Amino acid sequence: MTTTGGKGPAGPDGGSRAPEPGEIDGAPEADASRTESNGSGTPGGGPGAGEGVGTLRRSNGAGAVGVTVADPAGSAPGPAERLAGGPVMLGQIRRTVTVTLDGTEVRIPEGSTILEALHREGTPEQADTPTLCWAPNMDPINACRVCVVEVEGSRALVPSCARKCEDGMEVRTATEKVRHSRRMVLELLASSVDMDQASADVQRWMTDYGVDPDRYGPPAAPAEAGERDRRHAGHHHAPDGRTRATVAQPVKVDNDLYVRDYSRCIMCYKCVNACGTDAQFTFAIAAAGRGFDARIATEHDVELPESACVYCGNCIGVCPTGALKSVAEHDKREADDWHPDEESVTTTVCSFCGVGCNLELHVQRGEIVNVTSPSDHSVTYGHLCIKGRFGFRHVQNLPGS
Repeated sequence: MTTTGGKGPAGPDGGSRAPEPGEIDGAPEADASRTESNGSGTPGGGPGAGEGVGTLRRSNGAGAVGVTVADPAGSAPGPAERLAGGPVMLGQIRRTVTVTLDGTEVRIPEGSTILEALHREGTPEQADTPTLCWAPNMDPINACRVCVVEVEGSRALVPSCARKCEDGMEVRTATEKVRHSRRMVLELLASSVDMDQASADVQRWMTDYGVDPDRYGPPAAPAEAGERDRRHAGHHHAPDGRTRATVAQPVKVDNDLYVRDYSRCIMCYKCVNACGTDAQFTFAIAAAGRGFDARIATEHDVELPESACVYCGNCIGVCPTGALKSVAEHDKREADDWHPDEESVTTTVCSFCGVGCNLELHVQRGEIVNVTSPSDHSVTYGHLCIKGRFGFRHVQNLPGS
């Protein structure tokens, strides 16, 4: 069997072939500089030109002005579907709606959330709306309520991450009611959860909103290992009135890749969604318990190696408070050898397979300490597999690699 430069067997009626001059992938290439037509106003004459594609014609009959939409059931792409710069790619066409942001009228694509409007058209202060359970590469979870805003005509404050914009909507983002609500959410979370390893943005928001968790009293004693996991849903002990309840408990270290420090967990559910329908579809973890005893747990509270976990680490990638982190980071923090101010980030491509995932290597003092991926990368959308996130030790020949 012989081939002629294509990807399949050569033959009179089948197989691929090498493109002839003036062709792209075997189809005639449309030259944007040519003005000839086939008599019907379609650029680049010839049989089948423009088949399977709609064109928009000027009202004066001067001919087609460009490709508008391809018919997926049409014939193979014709010359009209190609310009000198390549295929014409069109995104989803959406109407716009008018929204007023703190007195300023803006136009937003229909279906956008208020938070998207603030990021897209808002001032730097409006775009800096605090978020905990929201992430750009995940569906809105609508759990933490720290992104609330005031909407004219709405009885209660609404979560900006999930509320869709409506034409004529008036939004207020910096009223005393909004700021008070955000401060209380952050303050109550900080009163029961250790937030000192939360992201820099979270730390800054707590300062900006004047969060003071110490006014609720000193923290209660931490729970013993496994105590919170054994509690029955709905059964609570009466508080002593002298201390504030916390979720403090020992760190769970039951594997070689990452730890679960649930004393820092705010129940944002991002890890659950990343393990589930937003990324991995493994469903190794879920919410258990009720009320203050709600927690993230494996099925039947088994150890992580006995669960369905595949160690992709996507839960680590979305955790905003440090409740989930790599063993390497945990050990360095415990040894007081963690230096975030000296950290540099380098983007590269994962070499384990041919998918083409982008990796962000977090380096401190010449050593890779963590690996993440850009949330806007078209391949990963911020998510990785076990090899991409944890398979870096061979690069620097660390002990145990």
